[in-house]
Amino acid sequence: MKGLQFLCLLAAGSLFAVTGLRQFFVEPLDDAVSNAVWFLLQAAPVLLVVPGMLRNSRRGYFYAILAASLYFIHGTMEAATADQRALALWETAFAVGLIAAASLAMRRLGADQ
Repeated sequence: MKGLQFLCLLAAGSLFAVTGLRQFFVEPLDDAVSNAVWFLLQAAPVLLVVPGMLRNSRRGYFYAILAASLYFIHGTMEAATADQRALALWETAFAVGLIAAASLAMRRLGADQ
């Protein structure tokens, strides 16, 4: 079970990193304050689900799946354009990894209860 929790946290951290990479280095906004605020808005879904995954709760993993779905949708939309295809495919892959690991973790937690 700890391995699945680690994979979920690794995928969530990777989504956070890809979002920061895109926001601060690839496509930054003109103003630093608006850039930071926009980054916090984009990273908020993954940041809000980390405590639930750290507590190893079914509800936390469920919310992680919902948050990863947002990043999956964003990644597939960005991958349709030729500008940021590699970064968007990484975002999609990390989102799919989080969905898969969180689903398995939920299933294991359900079997234990």
